[in-house]
Amino acid sequence: MATVYLGLGTNLGNREQNLHFAVEQIQKRIGDVITLSAFYMTEPWGFQSTNSFLNAACAVQTNYTPEELLHVTQSIEKQIGRKEKSINRIYSDRLIDIDIPLYDEVIVNSKELVIPHPLMEQRRFVLEPLVEIAPDVIHPILKEPIRTLFSEKEILLESYHHVLS
Repeated sequence: MATVYLGLGTNLGNREQNLHFAVEQIQKRIGDVITLSAFYMTEPWGFQSTNSFLNAACAVQTNYTPEELLHVTQSIEKQIGRKEKSINRIYSDRLIDIDIPLYDEVIVNSKELVIPHPLMEQRRFVLEPLVEIAPDVIHPILKEPIRTLFSEKEILLESYHHVLS
């Protein structure tokens, strides 16, 4: 059995309800949700929108392979109403997004799936909920705990905001 960490995000509709329903479906269809972060309000990343996101992370025990897990998460997204994933890294508003930032210590780099999730260490909306539930989990490529990646991200954000002031 693997421990996987899923990142959840929504910026359309009843965002809290979207996240709760996604977690229910993850519990039913993927495996035991062993921990769930708080819900974090964040600004859109990579595109402009007037709709803020609600993000969370959960840890799940599953017997699915990474590829099987991807297909089930995509099925849950469609069930909730998501029509398509980002195309050519062009992002847009969404009812739900379920990403796979980490899957045990596994590294996957295929056309269909990349784990650890690319650029997760640059995304506060991924790191902040993850550091709450998995501060000591090690990023399998960067060889740093999530706590350290989040601390470094905080420093970069503070520097960025200071420069903008």
